[in-house]
Amino acid sequence: MNILLLEDDPLLSKILTKHLTQKYTVTSVYDGDSALEIIENKKFDLLILDSNVPGISGLELIKELRSYNNTTPIIMITAYQDTIHLKTAFTHGCNDYIKKPFELDELDMRIVNISRTFNIEQNQAIEIAKDTFFDALNHKITKNGETFPIAKKESEFLNYLAINRNRTVSKEELTQNLWSFDNMPSDATLRVYIRNLRALIGKKTIETIRGMGYRLVS
Repeated sequence: MNILLLEDDPLLSKILTKHLTQKYTVTSVYDGDSALEIIENKKFDLLILDSNVPGISGLELIKELRSYNNTTPIIMITAYQDTIHLKTAFTHGCNDYIKKPFELDELDMRIVNISRTFNIEQNQAIEIAKDTFFDALNHKITKNGETFPIAKKESEFLNYLAINRNRTVSKEELTQNLWSFDNMPSDATLRVYIRNLRALIGKKTIETIRGMGYRLVS
């Protein structure tokens, strides 16, 4: 699933992006004008829009999109607690509404509900090597028609490399985005993940860039 996230709070945007990229492909922007420009040039399965952002507001963005028949499902997030904004959001055409502060699990449930309502395919396996496909949502790799389940953390590891394909990702970036501060993995643990994944997708698919990190190559 391809998601556009419009959130102007840098910390919240980072938290949401880190969480959502474990399952989905996420494009993050911080102002309404940038969001509108990207939406006009790229197809998304879901829009998650903060109502109060710089430039065109989230509410105005919904109204603008619906005015030219963009029917992409929209979840509005906001700090407003009154029902006036709730009514306005639905009147403009949002499909769901979540108030800050909220738990990440609540957002997950709303995304799943939107997916079911609009028949959005969440299970979008991506090809990561010849005849080799990776399903991040269900944590499995299919190679030459045969399916192999992988551990959740290995799936998150590979998904992060896939999102950043052809870019060298440092060990520090990986650990900061995939592990909590009090549960950081050792270098040996990282090497085990790499070894296990290479055994399935091919040794040359994940490159080790000495002194820098890892890279998933096309």
